[in-house]
Amino acid sequence: MAERSTAAVDVADNSGDEPLAADAAKATADGVDTQNGRAADGPMPEKDGERKNAAPAAAPELHSGHKLARRYRLEECVTRLDGFSSWRAMDEKLRRAVGVHLLPADHPRARSVLAAARSSALLGDPRFVQVLDAVEENDLVYVVHEWLPDATELTALLAAGPLEPHEAYQLVSQVAQAMTAAHREGLAHLRLTPSAILRTSTGQYRIRGLAVNAALRGITSDTPQRADTEAIGALLYAALTQRWPYETDAYGLTGLPKGVGLIAPDQVRAGVHRGLGELAMRALANDGATASRQEPACTTPEELAKAVAAMPRIRPPEPAFTAPPEYQHTTYQQGTYGRPTPPGMPTAQTVTVVPPPPLQSRTGRALKWGVAALLIAALGLGSWQLADTLLDHGSQGGNSQNPTPKSDDAPNKKDPVPLSVKGAQEYYPDGNPQDLDGVSHTYDADASTFWRTKSFFDGPDMKAYKSGVGIVYDLGSEEDVSAASIALRFAGDHTTATLYATGSMSSSTPVGSMKKIATATTSDSTLNLAAETPVTTRYVLVWITAMPQAGGDQYSQAGYKQAITDVKFTG
Repeated sequence: MAERSTAAVDVADNSGDEPLAADAAKATADGVDTQNGRAADGPMPEKDGERKNAAPAAAPELHSGHKLARRYRLEECVTRLDGFSSWRAMDEKLRRAVGVHLLPADHPRARSVLAAARSSALLGDPRFVQVLDAVEENDLVYVVHEWLPDATELTALLAAGPLEPHEAYQLVSQVAQAMTAAHREGLAHLRLTPSAILRTSTGQYRIRGLAVNAALRGITSDTPQRADTEAIGALLYAALTQRWPYETDAYGLTGLPKGVGLIAPDQVRAGVHRGLGELAMRALANDGATASRQEPACTTPEELAKAVAAMPRIRPPEPAFTAPPEYQHTTYQQGTYGRPTPPGMPTAQTVTVVPPPPLQSRTGRALKWGVAALLIAALGLGSWQLADTLLDHGSQGGNSQNPTPKSDDAPNKKDPVPLSVKGAQEYYPDGNPQDLDGVSHTYDADASTFWRTKSFFDGPDMKAYKSGVGIVYDLGSEEDVSAASIALRFAGDHTTATLYATGSMSSSTPVGSMKKIATATTSDSTLNLAAETPVTTRYVLVWITAMPQAGGDQYSQAGYKQAITDVKFTG
Protein backbone atom coordinates (compact mmCIF):
# COMPACT_ATOMS: atom_id res chain seq x y z
CA MET A 1 0.00 0.00 0.00
CA ALA A 2 3.00 2.31 -0.14
CA GLU A 3 2.04 3.41 -3.66
CA ARG A 4 -1.04 5.12 -4.92
CA SER A 5 -1.62 2.38 -7.45
CA THR A 6 -2.11 -0.40 -4.90
CA ALA A 7 -3.71 1.48 -2.03
CA ALA A 8 -7.47 1.21 -1.72
CA VAL A 9 -9.64 4.14 -0.72
CA ASP A 10 -11.82 3.39 2.29
CA VAL A 11 -14.03 6.23 3.45
CA ALA A 12 -15.36 4.90 6.73
CA ASP A 13 -18.51 6.15 8.41
CA ASN A 14 -17.27 7.31 11.77
CA SER A 15 -20.56 8.73 12.96
CA GLY A 16 -20.97 5.95 15.50
CA ASP A 17 -17.38 5.79 16.71
CA GLU A 18 -16.65 7.03 20.20
CA PRO A 19 -12.97 8.04 20.45
CA LEU A 20 -11.14 7.30 23.69
CA ALA A 21 -8.94 9.57 25.79
CA ALA A 22 -5.25 8.97 25.36
CA ASP A 23 -3.46 8.44 28.67
CA ALA A 24 -0.34 10.44 27.82
CA ALA A 25 2.55 11.43 25.61
CA LYS A 26 6.05 9.90 25.85
CA ALA A 27 8.08 9.47 22.67
CA THR A 28 8.65 5.87 21.64
CA ALA A 29 10.18 4.25 18.61
CA ASP A 30 6.98 4.37 16.60
CA GLY A 31 5.81 7.85 17.51
CA VAL A 32 3.24 6.70 20.10
CA ASP A 33 3.49 8.79 23.26
CA THR A 34 3.10 7.87 26.93
CA GLN A 35 4.60 9.39 30.05
CA ASN A 36 3.69 8.63 33.65
CA GLY A 37 0.01 8.39 32.85
CA ARG A 38 -0.39 12.08 32.02
CA ALA A 39 -0.29 14.30 28.95
CA ALA A 40 3.27 15.26 28.13
CA ASP A 41 2.71 17.92 25.52
CA GLY A 42 1.06 20.61 27.57
CA PRO A 43 -1.93 22.36 26.03
CA MET A 44 -1.46 20.85 22.58
CA PRO A 45 -3.84 17.85 22.94
CA GLU A 46 -6.77 20.07 23.85
CA LYS A 47 -6.02 22.38 20.89
CA ASP A 48 -5.74 19.40 18.54
CA GLY A 49 -9.39 18.57 18.95
CA GLU A 50 -12.11 16.88 20.99
CA ARG A 51 -11.63 13.50 22.64
CA LYS A 52 -14.56 11.60 24.07
CA ASN A 53 -14.27 9.02 26.84
CA ALA A 54 -15.45 5.46 26.32
CA ALA A 55 -14.68 2.05 27.80
CA PRO A 56 -11.45 0.93 26.08
CA ALA A 57 -11.41 -2.41 24.35
CA ALA A 58 -8.78 -4.86 25.59
CA ALA A 59 -5.49 -4.78 23.69
CA PRO A 60 -4.82 -7.96 21.69
CA GLU A 61 -2.84 -10.48 23.74
CA LEU A 62 -0.06 -11.31 21.28
CA HIS A 63 3.54 -12.30 21.83
CA SER A 64 6.87 -12.11 20.08
CA GLY A 65 7.02 -14.58 17.22
CA HIS A 66 3.34 -14.25 16.29
CA LYS A 67 2.80 -13.87 12.53
CA LEU A 68 0.25 -11.69 10.78
CA ALA A 69 -0.89 -12.79 7.32
CA ARG A 70 1.89 -15.41 7.47
CA ARG A 71 4.28 -12.57 6.63
CA TYR A 72 4.82 -10.06 9.44
CA ARG A 73 6.57 -11.64 12.46
CA LEU A 74 6.17 -9.62 15.66
CA GLU A 75 9.50 -9.15 17.46
CA GLU A 76 9.25 -6.44 20.13
CA CYS A 77 6.30 -4.65 21.72
CA VAL A 78 7.13 -0.94 21.77
CA THR A 79 3.88 0.46 23.19
CA ARG A 80 0.72 -0.92 24.80
CA LEU A 81 -1.77 1.88 25.40
CA ASP A 82 -5.48 2.61 25.40
CA GLY A 83 -6.57 -0.65 23.79
CA PHE A 84 -3.92 -0.80 21.03
CA SER A 85 -0.31 -1.93 20.86
CA SER A 86 2.64 -1.02 18.63
CA TRP A 87 5.36 -3.45 17.58
CA ARG A 88 8.64 -3.72 15.76
CA ALA A 89 8.21 -6.61 13.31
CA MET A 90 9.97 -8.35 10.44
CA ASP A 91 8.52 -8.57 6.93
CA GLU A 92 9.69 -12.08 6.04
CA LYS A 93 8.76 -11.66 2.39
CA LEU A 94 10.95 -8.61 1.76
CA ARG A 95 13.36 -9.27 4.66
CA ARG A 96 13.12 -5.84 6.24
CA ALA A 97 12.03 -4.37 9.57
CA VAL A 98 8.59 -2.75 9.75
CA GLY A 99 6.39 -1.15 12.40
CA VAL A 100 2.91 -2.48 13.22
CA HIS A 101 -0.03 -0.91 15.08
CA LEU A 102 -2.51 -3.53 16.39
CA LEU A 103 -6.00 -3.15 17.86
CA PRO A 104 -9.11 -5.34 18.16
CA ALA A 105 -11.60 -5.19 15.30
CA ASP A 106 -14.32 -4.19 17.80
CA HIS A 107 -12.25 -1.27 19.14
CA PRO A 108 -14.28 1.98 18.95
CA ARG A 109 -11.60 3.55 16.76
CA ALA A 110 -10.81 0.58 14.50
CA ARG A 111 -12.81 1.95 11.55
CA SER A 112 -11.28 5.42 11.74
CA VAL A 113 -7.74 4.01 12.07
CA LEU A 114 -8.21 1.88 8.93
CA ALA A 115 -9.61 4.86 7.01
CA ALA A 116 -6.75 7.12 8.14
CA ALA A 117 -4.09 4.55 7.24
CA ARG A 118 -5.47 3.92 3.77
CA SER A 119 -5.81 7.64 3.06
CA SER A 120 -2.23 8.23 4.25
CA ALA A 121 -0.96 5.43 2.00
CA LEU A 122 -2.55 7.14 -1.01
CA LEU A 123 -0.34 10.20 -0.52
CA GLY A 124 2.87 8.31 -1.35
CA ASP A 125 5.07 11.28 -0.42
CA PRO A 126 8.60 10.19 0.60
CA ARG A 127 8.78 12.98 3.17
CA PHE A 128 6.38 10.89 5.27
CA VAL A 129 7.02 7.48 6.78
CA GLN A 130 5.00 5.31 4.40
CA VAL A 131 2.02 3.15 5.35
CA LEU A 132 2.68 -0.23 3.73
CA ASP A 133 -0.49 -2.15 4.62
CA ALA A 134 -3.80 -1.71 6.47
CA VAL A 135 -5.77 -4.91 7.06
CA GLU A 136 -8.65 -6.31 9.09
CA GLU A 137 -8.56 -10.09 9.64
CA ASN A 138 -9.21 -12.62 12.42
CA ASP A 139 -10.82 -10.03 14.71
CA LEU A 140 -7.72 -7.83 14.41
CA VAL A 141 -7.02 -4.53 12.70
CA TYR A 142 -3.36 -3.80 11.97
CA VAL A 143 -1.47 -1.03 10.19
CA VAL A 144 2.03 -1.75 8.82
CA HIS A 145 4.44 1.14 8.25
CA GLU A 146 8.09 1.75 7.42
CA TRP A 147 10.73 1.29 10.12
CA LEU A 148 13.79 3.54 9.87
CA PRO A 149 16.43 2.13 12.24
CA ASP A 150 19.11 4.61 11.15
CA ALA A 151 16.98 7.73 11.65
CA THR A 152 17.11 9.87 14.81
CA GLU A 153 14.09 11.36 16.59
CA LEU A 154 13.99 15.12 17.01
CA THR A 155 13.51 14.36 20.73
CA ALA A 156 17.03 12.88 20.86
CA LEU A 157 18.51 15.76 18.84
CA LEU A 158 17.03 18.35 21.21
CA ALA A 159 18.26 16.43 24.26
CA ALA A 160 21.79 17.27 23.10
CA GLY A 161 21.03 20.98 22.79
CA PRO A 162 19.35 23.52 20.47
CA LEU A 163 19.86 23.12 16.74
CA GLU A 164 22.16 25.29 14.65
CA PRO A 165 20.28 28.01 12.68
CA HIS A 166 20.84 26.22 9.35
CA GLU A 167 19.53 22.91 10.79
CA ALA A 168 16.49 24.64 12.32
CA TYR A 169 15.86 26.31 8.96
CA GLN A 170 15.94 22.92 7.22
CA LEU A 171 13.57 21.49 9.83
CA VAL A 172 10.85 24.11 9.49
CA SER A 173 11.24 24.33 5.71
CA GLN A 174 10.95 20.59 5.05
CA VAL A 175 8.15 19.95 7.58
CA ALA A 176 6.09 22.95 6.40
CA GLN A 177 6.41 21.93 2.73
CA ALA A 178 5.49 18.32 3.53
CA MET A 179 2.40 19.30 5.51
CA THR A 180 1.38 21.71 2.74
CA ALA A 181 1.33 18.76 0.33
CA ALA A 182 -0.63 16.64 2.83
CA HIS A 183 -3.31 19.28 3.43
CA ARG A 184 -3.77 19.69 -0.32
CA GLU A 185 -4.88 16.06 -0.30
CA GLY A 186 -7.18 16.63 2.69
CA LEU A 187 -4.88 14.97 5.24
CA ALA A 188 -3.92 16.40 8.63
CA HIS A 189 -1.49 15.14 11.24
CA LEU A 190 -2.74 16.69 14.51
CA ARG A 191 0.11 15.03 16.44
CA LEU A 192 3.22 16.86 15.15
CA THR A 193 5.39 16.40 18.22
CA PRO A 194 9.20 15.98 18.44
CA SER A 195 8.71 12.20 18.57
CA ALA A 196 6.93 12.30 15.19
CA ILE A 197 9.90 13.93 13.39
CA LEU A 198 12.84 11.79 12.24
CA ARG A 199 16.14 12.99 10.81
CA THR A 200 17.86 10.61 8.41
CA SER A 201 21.61 10.25 7.96
CA THR A 202 21.37 12.36 4.77
CA GLY A 203 19.86 15.33 6.63
CA GLN A 204 16.29 14.78 5.39
CA TYR A 205 13.44 15.15 7.87
CA ARG A 206 10.63 12.58 7.64
CA ILE A 207 7.26 12.72 9.39
CA ARG A 208 5.61 9.61 10.81
CA GLY A 209 2.05 8.97 11.88
CA LEU A 210 0.26 11.19 9.32
CA ALA A 211 -3.46 10.94 10.18
CA VAL A 212 -2.87 7.55 11.88
CA ASN A 213 -1.45 8.78 15.22
CA ALA A 214 -4.41 11.12 15.70
CA ALA A 215 -6.88 8.37 14.74
CA LEU A 216 -5.32 5.96 17.26
CA ARG A 217 -6.01 8.52 19.99
CA GLY A 218 -9.35 9.76 18.71
CA ILE A 219 -8.06 13.29 18.14
CA THR A 220 -10.00 15.57 15.77
CA SER A 221 -9.94 19.29 15.05
CA ASP A 222 -12.28 21.83 13.51
CA THR A 223 -9.23 23.78 12.27
CA PRO A 224 -6.70 21.10 11.28
CA GLN A 225 -4.47 23.45 9.24
CA ARG A 226 -4.18 25.89 12.14
CA ALA A 227 -3.44 23.03 14.56
CA ASP A 228 -0.65 21.63 12.38
CA THR A 229 0.81 25.10 11.77
CA GLU A 230 0.95 25.81 15.49
CA ALA A 231 2.60 22.42 16.04
CA ILE A 232 5.31 23.26 13.46
CA GLY A 233 5.85 26.56 15.24
CA ALA A 234 6.30 24.69 18.54
CA LEU A 235 8.89 22.40 16.90
CA LEU A 236 10.83 25.41 15.58
CA TYR A 237 10.62 27.16 18.97
CA ALA A 238 11.99 24.05 20.69
CA ALA A 239 14.74 23.68 18.08
CA LEU A 240 15.92 27.27 18.68
CA THR A 241 15.66 27.39 22.48
CA GLN A 242 15.59 23.77 23.75
CA ARG A 243 12.41 24.80 25.63
CA TRP A 244 8.81 23.71 25.10
CA PRO A 245 6.68 26.80 24.29
CA TYR A 246 3.99 25.91 26.84
CA GLU A 247 3.93 25.92 30.64
CA THR A 248 4.01 22.11 30.90
CA ASP A 249 7.28 20.19 30.54
CA ALA A 250 7.19 17.71 27.64
CA TYR A 251 9.44 15.50 25.48
CA GLY A 252 12.38 15.98 27.82
CA LEU A 253 12.11 19.79 27.43
CA THR A 254 11.45 22.32 30.16
CA GLY A 255 8.34 24.43 29.70
CA LEU A 256 8.09 28.21 29.95
CA PRO A 257 7.68 29.92 33.32
CA LYS A 258 4.09 29.87 34.51
CA GLY A 259 2.04 33.00 34.22
CA VAL A 260 4.24 34.87 31.72
CA GLY A 261 2.62 33.57 28.54
CA LEU A 262 4.44 33.05 25.27
CA ILE A 263 7.73 34.96 25.10
CA ALA A 264 9.98 35.46 22.10
CA PRO A 265 12.76 32.87 21.60
CA ASP A 266 15.53 35.50 21.82
CA GLN A 267 14.26 36.36 25.33
CA VAL A 268 14.60 32.72 26.36
CA ARG A 269 18.06 32.07 24.95
CA ALA A 270 20.72 34.48 23.75
CA GLY A 271 21.98 34.26 20.18
CA VAL A 272 18.77 32.94 18.61
CA HIS A 273 18.48 33.68 14.88
CA ARG A 274 16.13 36.66 14.69
CA GLY A 275 14.32 35.67 11.49
CA LEU A 276 13.64 32.11 12.68
CA GLY A 277 12.55 33.35 16.09
CA GLU A 278 9.96 35.69 14.55
CA LEU A 279 8.80 32.87 12.27
CA ALA A 280 8.18 30.61 15.27
CA MET A 281 6.12 33.34 16.95
CA ARG A 282 4.05 33.86 13.80
CA ALA A 283 3.22 30.14 13.66
CA LEU A 284 2.31 29.70 17.33
CA ALA A 285 -1.11 30.65 18.67
CA ASN A 286 -0.38 34.18 19.91
CA ASP A 287 -3.09 36.34 18.36
CA GLY A 288 -0.76 37.33 15.55
CA ALA A 289 1.87 38.83 17.87
CA THR A 290 5.50 38.53 16.85
CA ALA A 291 8.82 39.70 18.17
CA SER A 292 8.49 42.85 16.09
CA ARG A 293 4.65 42.94 16.03
CA GLN A 294 4.74 43.78 12.34
CA GLU A 295 4.23 40.54 10.43
CA PRO A 296 0.86 38.73 10.30
CA ALA A 297 0.41 35.28 11.85
CA CYS A 298 0.78 32.12 9.72
CA THR A 299 -2.43 30.11 9.96
CA THR A 300 -1.74 27.33 7.41
CA PRO A 301 1.32 25.22 6.56
CA GLU A 302 1.32 26.78 3.08
CA GLU A 303 1.56 30.31 4.51
CA LEU A 304 4.37 29.16 6.78
CA ALA A 305 6.22 27.49 3.88
CA LYS A 306 5.97 30.71 1.84
CA ALA A 307 7.26 32.74 4.80
CA VAL A 308 10.25 30.39 5.11
CA ALA A 309 10.96 30.66 1.38
CA ALA A 310 10.88 34.47 1.60
CA MET A 311 13.62 34.48 4.22
CA PRO A 312 17.26 34.95 3.21
CA ARG A 313 18.80 31.50 2.88
CA ILE A 314 20.78 30.48 5.94
CA ARG A 315 24.13 28.98 5.03
CA PRO A 316 25.45 25.89 6.78
CA PRO A 317 28.28 26.45 9.26
CA GLU A 318 31.79 26.33 7.90
CA PRO A 319 33.51 23.01 8.60
CA ALA A 320 36.03 23.27 11.40
CA PHE A 321 39.63 22.94 10.23
CA THR A 322 42.02 21.19 12.58
CA ALA A 323 45.65 22.13 12.02
CA PRO A 324 47.99 19.16 11.69
CA PRO A 325 50.35 18.61 14.63
CA GLU A 326 53.70 20.35 14.36
CA TYR A 327 56.43 18.15 12.93
CA GLN A 328 58.71 16.90 15.68
CA HIS A 329 62.38 16.49 14.70
CA THR A 330 63.70 13.17 15.97
CA THR A 331 67.24 12.08 16.70
CA TYR A 332 68.87 8.68 16.66
CA GLN A 333 68.93 7.05 20.07
CA GLN A 334 71.76 4.55 20.21
CA GLY A 335 70.68 1.04 21.23
CA THR A 336 67.00 1.83 22.06
CA TYR A 337 65.31 2.69 18.74
CA GLY A 338 61.57 2.01 19.00
CA ARG A 339 61.79 0.47 22.52
CA PRO A 340 61.27 2.15 25.91
CA THR A 341 64.08 2.10 28.44
CA PRO A 342 63.42 -0.57 31.14
CA PRO A 343 62.97 0.75 34.69
CA GLY A 344 66.21 1.02 36.60
CA MET A 345 68.40 1.05 33.49
CA PRO A 346 70.45 4.12 32.49
CA THR A 347 68.99 6.18 29.71
CA ALA A 348 70.86 5.91 26.39
CA GLN A 349 72.69 9.02 25.31
CA THR A 350 71.31 10.94 22.38
CA VAL A 351 73.83 11.32 19.57
CA THR A 352 73.09 14.03 17.00
CA VAL A 353 74.62 13.30 13.60
CA VAL A 354 76.46 16.38 12.31
CA PRO A 355 76.58 16.68 8.47
CA PRO A 356 80.08 16.82 6.94
CA PRO A 357 81.43 20.26 5.89
CA PRO A 358 81.25 21.24 2.22
CA LEU A 359 84.21 20.77 -0.11
CA GLN A 360 86.39 23.72 0.85
CA SER A 361 89.91 22.26 0.23
CA ARG A 362 92.03 22.81 -2.95
CA THR A 363 91.17 19.29 -4.16
CA GLY A 364 87.49 19.91 -3.60
CA ARG A 365 87.48 23.14 -5.59
CA ALA A 366 89.32 21.43 -8.48
CA LEU A 367 86.75 18.65 -8.47
CA LYS A 368 83.83 21.11 -8.66
CA TRP A 369 85.39 22.98 -11.62
CA GLY A 370 86.01 19.69 -13.43
CA VAL A 371 82.39 18.58 -13.06
CA ALA A 372 81.16 21.99 -14.30
CA ALA A 373 83.39 21.78 -17.40
CA LEU A 374 82.07 18.31 -18.26
CA LEU A 375 78.48 19.52 -18.00
CA ILE A 376 79.16 22.48 -20.33
CA ALA A 377 80.82 20.21 -22.88
CA ALA A 378 77.94 17.72 -22.77
CA LEU A 379 75.42 20.53 -23.25
CA GLY A 380 77.26 21.93 -26.27
CA LEU A 381 77.58 18.50 -27.89
CA GLY A 382 73.92 17.75 -27.40
CA SER A 383 72.87 21.09 -28.89
CA TRP A 384 75.05 20.52 -31.99
CA GLN A 385 73.61 17.02 -32.57
CA LEU A 386 70.04 18.29 -32.18
CA ALA A 387 70.60 21.09 -34.72
CA ASP A 388 72.19 18.67 -37.20
CA THR A 389 69.26 16.28 -36.88
CA LEU A 390 66.69 19.00 -37.47
CA LEU A 391 68.49 20.29 -40.58
CA ASP A 392 68.80 16.75 -41.99
CA HIS A 393 65.06 16.08 -41.50
CA GLY A 394 64.21 19.41 -43.11
CA SER A 395 66.15 18.62 -46.28
CA GLN A 396 64.63 15.17 -46.52
CA GLY A 397 61.15 16.61 -46.12
CA GLY A 398 61.77 19.12 -48.94
CA ASN A 399 62.97 16.48 -51.44
CA SER A 400 60.39 13.85 -50.55
CA GLN A 401 57.88 13.12 -53.30
CA ASN A 402 55.97 10.26 -51.57
CA PRO A 403 55.07 11.16 -48.01
CA THR A 404 54.25 8.24 -45.71
CA PRO A 405 50.50 7.79 -45.28
CA LYS A 406 49.30 8.85 -41.83
CA SER A 407 47.17 5.79 -41.49
CA ASP A 408 50.29 3.58 -41.28
CA ASP A 409 51.64 5.47 -38.25
CA ALA A 410 48.39 6.30 -36.37
CA PRO A 411 47.04 3.55 -34.12
CA ASN A 412 43.69 2.07 -35.09
CA LYS A 413 40.82 3.48 -33.01
CA LYS A 414 39.01 0.74 -31.08
CA ASP A 415 35.40 0.30 -32.10
CA PRO A 416 32.84 0.32 -29.25
CA VAL A 417 31.80 -3.17 -28.12
CA PRO A 418 28.35 -3.88 -26.59
CA LEU A 419 28.53 -5.19 -23.02
CA SER A 420 25.95 -7.71 -21.91
CA VAL A 421 24.15 -7.42 -18.57
CA LYS A 422 24.18 -10.58 -16.44
CA GLY A 423 22.00 -9.30 -13.60
CA ALA A 424 20.72 -6.20 -11.82
CA GLN A 425 19.38 -5.05 -8.49
CA GLU A 426 17.66 -1.86 -7.34
CA TYR A 427 19.88 0.50 -5.33
CA TYR A 428 18.02 2.17 -2.44
CA PRO A 429 20.35 3.33 0.39
CA ASP A 430 17.46 5.01 2.24
CA GLY A 431 15.60 1.68 2.59
CA ASN A 432 12.71 2.78 0.36
CA PRO A 433 12.72 0.87 -2.96
CA GLN A 434 10.78 2.03 -6.02
CA ASP A 435 9.97 -1.11 -8.07
CA LEU A 436 11.88 -4.23 -7.03
CA ASP A 437 10.02 -6.51 -9.45
CA GLY A 438 10.60 -4.27 -12.49
CA VAL A 439 14.42 -4.22 -12.47
CA SER A 440 14.76 -7.14 -14.89
CA HIS A 441 12.58 -5.32 -17.45
CA THR A 442 15.37 -2.80 -18.08
CA TYR A 443 17.59 -5.29 -19.95
CA ASP A 444 15.09 -7.78 -21.45
CA ALA A 445 15.14 -6.17 -24.95
CA ASP A 446 11.39 -5.54 -24.67
CA ALA A 447 10.44 -1.87 -25.08
CA SER A 448 6.95 -2.49 -23.65
CA THR A 449 8.25 -3.43 -20.19
CA PHE A 450 9.96 -1.09 -17.76
CA TRP A 451 11.13 -0.31 -14.23
CA ARG A 452 9.34 2.70 -12.77
CA THR A 453 9.76 5.16 -9.92
CA LYS A 454 7.07 6.43 -7.60
CA SER A 455 5.36 9.76 -8.27
CA PHE A 456 6.76 12.75 -6.35
CA PHE A 457 5.25 16.19 -5.74
CA ASP A 458 8.44 18.24 -6.14
CA GLY A 459 10.92 18.27 -9.00
CA PRO A 460 12.58 17.93 -11.35
CA ASP A 461 15.55 17.87 -8.92
CA MET A 462 15.11 15.40 -6.06
CA LYS A 463 17.55 16.92 -3.53
CA ALA A 464 14.89 18.22 -1.15
CA TYR A 465 13.41 14.83 -0.36
CA LYS A 466 15.63 12.06 -1.79
CA SER A 467 19.25 11.75 -2.89
CA GLY A 468 18.25 9.74 -5.97
CA VAL A 469 16.93 6.45 -7.33
CA GLY A 470 18.73 3.85 -9.40
CA ILE A 471 19.76 0.33 -10.41
CA VAL A 472 23.11 -1.49 -10.12
CA TYR A 473 23.97 -3.69 -13.16
CA ASP A 474 26.27 -6.72 -13.11
CA LEU A 475 28.34 -7.14 -16.30
CA GLY A 476 29.53 -10.62 -15.23
CA SER A 477 33.22 -9.66 -15.14
CA GLU A 478 35.34 -6.53 -15.15
CA GLU A 479 34.90 -4.56 -18.38
CA ASP A 480 36.06 -1.20 -19.74
CA VAL A 481 32.83 0.84 -19.59
CA SER A 482 32.89 3.90 -21.84
CA ALA A 483 29.23 4.74 -22.59
CA ALA A 484 25.59 3.90 -21.91
CA SER A 485 22.29 4.46 -23.67
CA ILE A 486 19.16 4.60 -21.53
CA ALA A 487 15.67 4.44 -23.06
CA LEU A 488 13.18 6.39 -20.94
CA ARG A 489 9.41 6.20 -20.82
CA PHE A 490 8.77 9.88 -20.07
CA ALA A 491 10.23 12.86 -21.93
CA GLY A 492 10.16 16.40 -20.59
CA ASP A 493 12.19 18.87 -18.54
CA HIS A 494 14.27 17.09 -17.39
CA THR A 495 16.01 13.79 -16.58
CA THR A 496 19.52 13.70 -15.11
CA ALA A 497 21.46 10.47 -14.56
CA THR A 498 25.02 9.54 -13.62
CA LEU A 499 27.00 6.33 -14.12
CA TYR A 500 29.14 5.15 -11.21
CA ALA A 501 31.56 2.25 -10.92
CA THR A 502 30.91 0.35 -7.69
CA GLY A 503 32.35 -2.72 -6.04
CA SER A 504 29.13 -4.67 -5.44
CA MET A 505 25.37 -4.64 -5.91
CA SER A 506 24.72 -3.77 -2.26
CA SER A 507 22.70 -0.67 -1.35
CA SER A 508 24.90 -0.17 1.70
CA THR A 509 27.75 1.25 -0.40
CA PRO A 510 27.38 5.08 -0.38
CA VAL A 511 27.40 6.92 -3.70
CA GLY A 512 30.15 9.20 -2.43
CA SER A 513 32.60 6.28 -2.30
CA MET A 514 31.98 5.25 -5.94
CA LYS A 515 33.97 6.33 -9.00
CA LYS A 516 32.06 8.57 -11.40
CA ILE A 517 32.05 7.43 -15.03
CA ALA A 518 29.78 9.96 -16.79
CA THR A 519 26.75 12.19 -16.27
CA ALA A 520 24.17 13.69 -18.65
CA THR A 521 20.84 15.52 -18.77
CA THR A 522 18.09 15.26 -21.39
CA SER A 523 14.52 16.28 -22.09
CA ASP A 524 14.03 13.48 -24.64
CA SER A 525 13.13 9.83 -24.17
CA THR A 526 16.74 8.68 -24.69
CA LEU A 527 19.67 9.57 -22.45
CA ASN A 528 23.20 8.99 -23.80
CA LEU A 529 26.17 9.06 -21.43
CA ALA A 530 29.82 8.94 -22.57
CA ALA A 531 32.95 8.78 -20.41
CA GLU A 532 36.04 10.86 -21.17
CA THR A 533 38.13 7.75 -20.51
CA PRO A 534 36.84 4.17 -20.05
CA VAL A 535 36.54 2.91 -16.48
CA THR A 536 37.18 -0.74 -15.64
CA THR A 537 34.48 -2.22 -13.41
CA ARG A 538 32.09 -5.14 -13.10
CA TYR A 539 29.21 -3.30 -11.44
CA VAL A 540 27.69 -0.07 -12.84
CA LEU A 541 25.15 2.10 -11.00
CA VAL A 542 22.65 4.14 -13.04
CA TRP A 543 21.73 6.92 -10.58
CA ILE A 544 18.82 9.26 -11.44
CA THR A 545 18.75 12.61 -9.59
CA ALA A 546 16.15 14.57 -11.60
CA MET A 547 12.89 13.48 -13.24
CA PRO A 548 10.35 15.25 -15.48
CA GLN A 549 6.70 15.82 -14.74
CA ALA A 550 4.34 13.26 -16.25
CA GLY A 551 0.63 12.53 -16.19
CA GLY A 552 -1.15 9.87 -14.18
CA ASP A 553 -1.35 6.25 -15.29
CA GLN A 554 -2.43 2.88 -13.92
CA TYR A 555 0.59 2.79 -11.59
CA SER A 556 0.69 6.25 -10.06
CA GLN A 557 -0.89 9.68 -10.26
CA ALA A 558 0.53 12.74 -12.00
CA GLY A 559 3.83 14.05 -10.63
CA TYR A 560 7.56 14.00 -11.13
CA LYS A 561 8.55 10.46 -12.11
CA GLN A 562 10.46 8.36 -14.64
CA ALA A 563 10.66 4.82 -15.98
CA ILE A 564 13.50 2.94 -17.72
CA THR A 565 12.59 0.60 -20.57
CA ASP A 566 16.06 -0.43 -21.72
CA VAL A 567 19.73 0.08 -20.72
CA LYS A 568 22.71 -0.71 -22.97
CA PHE A 569 26.39 -0.40 -22.06
CA THR A 570 29.36 -0.23 -24.41
CA GLY A 571 33.08 -0.52 -23.78
